[in-house]
This record gives sequence, C-alpha cells and structure tokens, in this order.
Amino acid sequence: MPENSPQRVVVVSPMPPEKSAYALARYSRSPDSIFQSLEWVRGHDSQSFLEHYYFQYGHASIADLGHTIFCFEGISELAAIEIEDEPLWDGQAKSSRYQDFSPGGAITPPEIAGTDAEAGYAAAAQALVASYLELHKKALDYLMERHPRPEAMKPEPYRRALAARAYDVARYLLFLGIPTNIGQVTSIRTLEKQMRRLGASPYAEVREIRAEMAAACAAPPACVWDPAGAQEPLAPTLARHADPDLYSQQARRNTAAWAADNFPAKPEPAPVSVDLVRPTDTVEEIVATLLYAVTCLPFRAVYDQVSGWSAARKREVIDVALQGRPGHEELLREFRSGYAFVFDIVADIGAYRDLHRHRRCQQIRQDYTAELGEETPNLVREAGLEQIYRQALDASRIARDEVAAASPLAAHYLLPFASRARFLFKMDFAEAEYIARVRSGVKGHFSYRDIAWKIREKMLEAEPELGRLMEATPPWVEDTLKR
Repeated sequence: MPENSPQRVVVVSPMPPEKSAYALARYSRSPDSIFQSLEWVRGHDSQSFLEHYYFQYGHASIADLGHTIFCFEGISELAAIEIEDEPLWDGQAKSSRYQDFSPGGAITPPEIAGTDAEAGYAAAAQALVASYLELHKKALDYLMERHPRPEAMKPEPYRRALAARAYDVARYLLFLGIPTNIGQVTSIRTLEKQMRRLGASPYAEVREIRAEMAAACAAPPACVWDPAGAQEPLAPTLARHADPDLYSQQARRNTAAWAADNFPAKPEPAPVSVDLVRPTDTVEEIVATLLYAVTCLPFRAVYDQVSGWSAARKREVIDVALQGRPGHEELLREFRSGYAFVFDIVADIGAYRDLHRHRRCQQIRQDYTAELGEETPNLVREAGLEQIYRQALDASRIARDEVAAASPLAAHYLLPFASRARFLFKMDFAEAEYIARVRSGVKGHFSYRDIAWKIREKMLEAEPELGRLMEATPPWVEDTLKR
C-alpha cells in the first residue's frame, strides 16, 4: 500500500447489535467512512431507525448486520431441538457423546407441573437416568475387555475414547426431558424469526423460553467481557416486535385438519431408514410436503397419491395452507422446493439430533411418535445388555402412556433417544456429498454413519455418475479407539 494511502481494512469492535445494524446500514447508504458512520450512530437513536426501516418498511437485510450471542442453560432436549430449528443458525449444544448427562435430573414439562402426573413423570425420568448410568458402566467394562489398551496409548486417552464409545450406546436411554445447554450466535433477523416461531410452539416450556428471550433483549447482557464498560439493553426494539408467529401455527392446524378429513392414512410396511425421492413436479412436491408435515406417512406414499390428483385438489391444499397469511409473512418452510434430492429418513432421535445441524438443506420433521418403534444398538446385543435395555424402554413406554392421559405433549418428554423419528431432508448434490463424506467417518456415531452410507448408496442407484464422486466410509469399517 502506498505511503499515506487510506486504510483499506478496518476492524470494528463488537457493538450492541442494534447499533451495529444501524452503523453498517448507514455505511452502505452514505459516502461516509466507517469512522464517520460510527460517530453518527453515537449521536442518533438506533431504535428509531430500526422501527422505521426494519419493522415498518421491511428492509429485512438491515437486521442481518447486528449479531447476538444467546446461551440457554438447563433447558430440555426437546426445547433445544426447537431452538436450533433455524436454517441460518450457528451454535453448539452440549454433546451426549462425550459426557455424563445424569447430574442434571430432568426437566418437568409445565403442562403437568403441580398435577398428579408429575410424580409419575419424575419417577420414570429417574429410572431412565439410572438405567442410562448402568448401561454406560457395563458397556464400558465390555469395551475395555474387548479392546485392551495398546502399549503406545496412554491410560487416560484410552479410557476417554472407550467411555465416549460407551456413551454412544448409553445415550439411547436419554430422553427429550433431559437437561442440556446451547450457545448460539445469530443475526437480529434470525433471532426475530426464532422468537416468533418459539412463541407459537405447542410446548409451554418453549413459549416460556421465548418470553425470557424477549426480556433478555430488553435488558443489558448478563455476561459481559468488559465489566467496566457501559451497558445498554441488548436489542430493545426487537423485544417490542417479535410477536408469536400465529399464522404458521394456524396454517399447520388447518392443513392437519384437511388431511384428517381428506387424506386417510394407509397401513405402511416396516419403515425404510433412508428413501430417496426425486420429485418431478414442483406443485406436487409442495402439496406432498405440506401433507407429510402433518401426517405420519412416508414422503413417497404421500407424493405418489398427490401425483394422481387433479389440479383443483392440489390447489385446495395450498389454499388451506395460505389461508389467513398476512402480506408480510414468509411462506411456510414446506414451500421451499425444487431440490433435486429429497431424502426421507427414519432414525433414532439421537441420530436426528446430530443430523439436525446440517443447515444447507431444507428439513421437515413429523410430530414425535412412539409408533415407529425403537432402535437397539448392536453393542447392546453383543455385550448381553438387552435385558437392562428392554426393561428400561418398556417401563418408559408404560409411564408415557400414563403421562399422556394428563397431557400428550408432556409425554413427549419421556421419549428416549432410542425412539425413531421421521424427517425429510431436501438438498442439492453438494450437500448430499458433504453429509455422506463427513458423517460416515470412523469417528462418528454408528447410527448416523449408517444413514450417511445409505445416502451415498441411494445416490449411486439414482445418479451413478454423481454417486461415484461421493467418498464415504462403510459402516463396517471401525476404529473403536479413534475419536
């Protein structure tokens, strides 16, 4: 750079997110330098700016310029899934693969707090945690006997590696009510969408978390880097405007009601773990996705039925989903279509939690259910631990039925990670290649390794020229001591 030339790269210190959004938005709309723009913002009201240009005029990209760090502590795994369910989301959750989840007890669903069902729920949760600890201990003993420590490996790394492998098995007895933590970094725009979506959740815990998020936006940060610095409210304008997304909630209720009246469920054979569907008609794909989201049917079964309908019948489903949609509301996620590869996956909840992190695809999950059965890890059979495992799952099932009599939603909190869930991943080839390559490695959990391998196998069948480009490690290739 020539001497005395202007500075071309300027690093700006972290700022309150609304002020950051104001400064960078003004920077893009004026001839001033960033230094001049920051001075301007110091003397002007960022809240007034956001009120007018973001919330009233809909200049949504402005809110991408301010970022927040939120941490959620002592929330249920069920709530964690809801919080993380954003396409533009960066964060990390407490890993069930590397640490003991037993000390936190269980989250009591607000739906049954203070009722007769609470005691039964608590006893069932405690029993699952006890079985989880027992299963981990016995699985670790079996692994240490089967895989003696190599001389070149120190005792502590050896034990950590096998303990993690034992948690891979024991976590099947964790459940959606077990406590966890999340740290997330999102733009104001994503945070607003997240808060609006959480505010319309059917789960009371999730709605309570949304209310706490709004209160946090209206207050100074709780954990600050510089204790001597002046503290301002985090995002006060957002706190006033992130109302619950009632349209999305109502749209799904309307679509579910239409499906119940017009789309009878047909008996299905045992679920296929990974099915690749290649939609050829965009309207049919949208209609099938809308119905898939509110039923318990495989996507292929729904799509095959929809493809035989008249244009008027397909339009009826779309109109039901759009009924009452305000002009400024985005279309439902189910309308995101046109992806070449649609994978309908049935896997245990633990594997879903791991795969849920992939953001470069569209994800649709059906409601939680016990109807898809439960997975049993091979190691449980090999180590002779089936009796402990099955007794824990059977007791959980009985307890869920009892809790469901008081609140079907509260019963979801007792669903173990072993329970299967059905979810749809729509993606392009690059994402399919990435998932198959990264998730099939020997360091991964055996459950999602199997799914990643099947994604590659399905691609080989459907598109041999593309499938041959996908590198994946077969699930039968193992290295127990490699993490």
